[in-house]
Amino acid sequence: MRQQSRIQLKIRGTVIGGEQPCICLPLVAKSLEGLFSEAKELVAYKPDILEWRVDGYKKIADTDECLGILRKLRTIIGDIPLIFTCRIESEGGMQSMSQTKRLELICGAIDSGEVDLVDVELANEDHFLDTIIGRAQTSGVKLIFSHHNFKETPPENVICEVLERAQAQGADIAKIAVMPKCYTDVLTLLSATNVSRNGKIDIPMITISMGIEGGISRLAGGLFGSDITFAAGRESSAPGQHAIADLRSAMSLLYSQKD
Repeated sequence: MRQQSRIQLKIRGTVIGGEQPCICLPLVAKSLEGLFSEAKELVAYKPDILEWRVDGYKKIADTDECLGILRKLRTIIGDIPLIFTCRIESEGGMQSMSQTKRLELICGAIDSGEVDLVDVELANEDHFLDTIIGRAQTSGVKLIFSHHNFKETPPENVICEVLERAQAQGADIAKIAVMPKCYTDVLTLLSATNVSRNGKIDIPMITISMGIEGGISRLAGGLFGSDITFAAGRESSAPGQHAIADLRSAMSLLYSQKD
């Protein structure tokens, strides 16, 4: 039996933090035509969650167009929960963007009623986060507060502290993704996940060890307490993602309902 979250989220019929870890597929197409085509393709895989990495869209500066796309996306994906994510280059994003413009876009997405969760980097300034928290609470949108370290894996206690900070800041889901330099680093991430799940973290978590070495965390992280894993649909959005068919097949062996 995998370790479940003490607080679980139910979004459009999908339970996050329950008996099974959820599989999320990213939408990363650059063009309008490509995005809608990708969405139709990924829906056929029946993922638990979809994520629109809007920072991959070439017209990200056109807020009105992006919000219009959200309405069309919802008609394509139906009741699959949708994460809206807009990262800048310093956060591993695909484009540069001013904070003012990004805040406008994120708040517009929250107000649209078309997104279910918003993923925001925890390192952003207080005003940025507080504005998003206020809008999300008003609209009923859930928040993922993330921390990405693309250079290394910090010590276990630091990973735990980041997750605790995300929870204290008001996250509905705490997320951390780190880069391993060796397999010992992968074990550090998994151990920190286990400690956090059995310790101070009550909300759902996403913990990821990136790259080739960290691939096992995307498959088995749910056993230790991670509640969402990201797979590759048409394209990956981060290093180390597995194709959804392969991931789902392997996970079926680990997360049997008969545990």
